[in-house]
Amino acid sequence: MTVPNPMADRLRALLARRELIVMPCCYDALSAKLIQQAGFDLTFLSGFSAAASRIGAPDTGLMSYGEVLDQARNVIEAIDIPMMADGDTGHGNAMNVARTVEGFARAGCAGVMIEDQVAPKRCGHTEGKSVVGRDEALDRVRAAVDARGRRDILILARTDARRQHGLDEALWRARAFADLGADIVFVEEPYNTAEMARIVAETGAPTMANMLEGGQTPILPPAALAEMGFAIAAYPLTALSAAMQAIVMALDRLKAGEDHTAGLMPLAEMKERIGFAAYHTAAGRYGKG
Repeated sequence: MTVPNPMADRLRALLARRELIVMPCCYDALSAKLIQQAGFDLTFLSGFSAAASRIGAPDTGLMSYGEVLDQARNVIEAIDIPMMADGDTGHGNAMNVARTVEGFARAGCAGVMIEDQVAPKRCGHTEGKSVVGRDEALDRVRAAVDARGRRDILILARTDARRQHGLDEALWRARAFADLGADIVFVEEPYNTAEMARIVAETGAPTMANMLEGGQTPILPPAALAEMGFAIAAYPLTALSAAMQAIVMALDRLKAGEDHTAGLMPLAEMKERIGFAAYHTAAGRYGKG
């Protein structure tokens, strides 16, 4: 019998609306909390952003399964909206894929992404990435779907075959992933809107668009993505890029002896967003707290 997962059910309900889900990606508990406060219904723990935030290193397979799982647990405890997580290549063979999927399901993730890159993986829009053969790619998804049968979670199956083998191969893999039971498919790095339209039309499952600022895929407004028929629009680096830019600008001003306070969030708002008021209200029920 499958162990139920309320967050997986909530994600299925969002998909059942057949409306585009705009999904800013988080990298830690605070960024996820801000995404929820902004009114978004879904977030995703970006591997690129989490690696940068947690270990200050690029998304090149350096973070272990345990580190990513720990990061996911911390985020989930801070929010009430569903979150998907980046399972990379599954951290090993098909048995590792199954363990990875079940681990994220236990943690309370609504979904997990499994991809077909060669390990160590690379960020989808950087150089040096390649994909495994068809058989191994299908085994990963098959193992993920089997694991979902034991502990409920949605499977987001990703292929990076577009750059190395062309769009036709990427679409073949996406269709095969859907046929195996993947809940959502993701063809990474289409180069133009015509390719994006083909992905939606030819995969046979809900599809995700990756809106990576500065990447190879055109950045389209949500209305255009919705009209194409995408189910989810992911923004993997928007929050991290905005935070890094703001930090660098403030530190540059401070280093130069200039007024660095312009653009900073007021302390009162920071405390409110982090949760000080809610904490003190709750603590007030227990005497001195």
